[in-house]
Amino acid sequence: MRSLTWAVAAVVTDDAGRVLLCRQGRRTARWALPGGRSRPDESPGQAIVRDVYAETGLTVEVVDLVGIYHLPSAPVLPPAGRAGPRPDVLVHVLRARVRDAAPAGVPGEGCRLSWHDPCGLPEAVTPVTRCAVADATAGRSGVLREVAPHPGPGLPTARPGEPAPVTPRASGEASADDTAHPAEVA
Repeated sequence: MRSLTWAVAAVVTDDAGRVLLCRQGRRTARWALPGGRSRPDESPGQAIVRDVYAETGLTVEVVDLVGIYHLPSAPVLPPAGRAGPRPDVLVHVLRARVRDAAPAGVPGEGCRLSWHDPCGLPEAVTPVTRCAVADATAGRSGVLREVAPHPGPGLPTARPGEPAPVTPRASGEASADDTAHPAEVA
């Protein structure tokens, strides 16, 4: 059995319907929903309130569950200094709203925040971000989705028998052309 990492992420929107994204670290990092790993002693709702505040300085309240997204480990060699394969990631994505218009705290170090139109997300977003924003924009709740890892050039984006990841379109329809890497999920 593979190890499993539990994570949380939030689809936070502003009054204009834009989605808050965070870009960690270097310029090559992908944009992602704010969030992080869950601690053993907290619920997904508690984890998202803590993680969004730590990452953005914003205090949010949870509205509902968008979905639970399973991201299987990528078929790559483990990073240097780490034994064994990467764990699968199970992400609880919650819909949340900002309690106060101004940040009560200081955004986390290395996190660049930006608001984006859900139909015009940057090319470099994580696979869970792309799927969850499409589901949230479509008004879905309680989604259970398997998200395909980055397949590489010319390879299919979903395993046989599994649903393909979705990409939001201006019309609200979805297609299967996601290309992000699973290691950059949380």
